[in-house]
Amino acid sequence: MPDSEFYHSFPAIRGVQAGKPCYIAMCPMRIIPTLFKFDEEEVPVELRAQRAINKSRIPEISAYLTDNPKGYTLSSLTASVNAAVNFKPLGNTGSGQNMGTLLIPMDAQILINDGQHRRAAIEQAMKDNPELGYDNISVLFFSDEGLERSQQMFSDLNKHAVRPSDSISTLYDLRDALSDLARFLSKDVDAFSGMTEMEKSSISNRSSKLFTLSSIKNASKALLRKSNRDLISEKEKLIAAEFWNHVTENMPDWVKAKNKKALTYELREQYVHAHAVALQSMGNIGADLLSHYQSDWQEKLKGLSKIDWSRQNKSWEGRALVHGRLSKARTNVLLTGNYIKKCLGIALSDVEDQLEKEFKA
Repeated sequence: MPDSEFYHSFPAIRGVQAGKPCYIAMCPMRIIPTLFKFDEEEVPVELRAQRAINKSRIPEISAYLTDNPKGYTLSSLTASVNAAVNFKPLGNTGSGQNMGTLLIPMDAQILINDGQHRRAAIEQAMKDNPELGYDNISVLFFSDEGLERSQQMFSDLNKHAVRPSDSISTLYDLRDALSDLARFLSKDVDAFSGMTEMEKSSISNRSSKLFTLSSIKNASKALLRKSNRDLISEKEKLIAAEFWNHVTENMPDWVKAKNKKALTYELREQYVHAHAVALQSMGNIGADLLSHYQSDWQEKLKGLSKIDWSRQNKSWEGRALVHGRLSKARTNVLLTGNYIKKCLGIALSDVEDQLEKEFKA
């Protein structure tokens, strides 16, 4: 029994990692802010067991919870307890000996080793929707073995974490309107259908694909001038598909690749138009065309077929190319778009005009 007269009690399952007991419990979210402490930022980093909280991440996670109260998913928190805990099993044999009640002294310090942003977001989300406090989150408890062990735990928990690619996140995100748009376009636009890398955000040298799903998403986001959480109507989806199909009609190399009359890896090696920087630029240009050239934007796109898209064209240097290498940095996307606009006879915006002057200077 814990030395404390008062204790937290959780239904839990006992397990073993690295020869030491650990416990996983389902905790009501309403107690998370008060139960779990965070190594405060004013403590020097070498004396903490956690990184400093990035406060800009909290609103995003909090909004995710409040926007999806019936459909969110949160992974487990990992915490260390700096006091002796007691586990009361349901039985002495079989599965019952590892299922029971975990007792943690109320005066124990429980430090989060992994999940401090989730903890802070839960606290924020419950202010907007108190009902979330009745939900649960799983917590993996370890006994605290000191600062060095806690620091090592943080390192071990994070060193092997790999963020999924933007493309596969787009493919699987069924809530996000922009992801839905990208999936729609990858099937409905002739040059994208069968030519889109759905899993990776970069294309391998010998791949038969020409575009990535993430680049289609980002370019179409610019085309429709949408922000991340904006809704997209069916009409807007059809407009985007019409635009990209007209672009395709005026990109002979895209059509050849689609019809297997050109090798995609050779297009990537030799031409600018087979890369995300050109696709993103076309999304930006498309937004202007749809806004200012509503009656003849299709005619304007016919000039695409007359552009020299070859990497050997020195006009791309400093724009799509930096010392011969493709760059999709924002400045390069805009400068690439400036050149394309010039070829199509489209006026530059004030921002683009200023950037062009600086580039030429």
